[in-house]
Amino acid sequence: MKNMSKKIIFIGSDHRGFNLKAGIIKFLASKGYKVIDKGAYSADSCDYPKIAYETAKAVSRNKNSAGILICKTGIGNAIVANKVKGVRAALCYNVKAARLSREHNDANVLVLGSDFINKKSLKPLITIWLTTYFQGGRHARRVKQISRIENLR
Repeated sequence: MKNMSKKIIFIGSDHRGFNLKAGIIKFLASKGYKVIDKGAYSADSCDYPKIAYETAKAVSRNKNSAGILICKTGIGNAIVANKVKGVRAALCYNVKAARLSREHNDANVLVLGSDFINKKSLKPLITIWLTTYFQGGRHARRVKQISRIENLR
């Protein structure tokens, strides 16, 4: 995947990321992205693993797509998403991490922690993540190694 500009974005959150998710959906739609919400559909307490799994599974099955997951810290969602074959989920708290997750790791799921993300940098972070190209080269060799490890399961 070169960059994720104008692709399908699957998005999911638990109750702690629900309000942030609503703003992200609106932002992405205004930029012309097709956004598919995988839940939660309210701020009522819920368990994140099912939503993270369904979002990551959708990304793994749709090669021209990306995913965004939001929970309180992002840690749980990242753990779940990275269990799905073909998913490289990156927990990013700033623009630099978002850019490097694409350039070096070809991340296809962006994970955000609602309690740790700077709301002012949220739109730039998402924009950078969606429009940054994977550099390939030595990084492609490493991503292939990740895929081989993934296939050992």
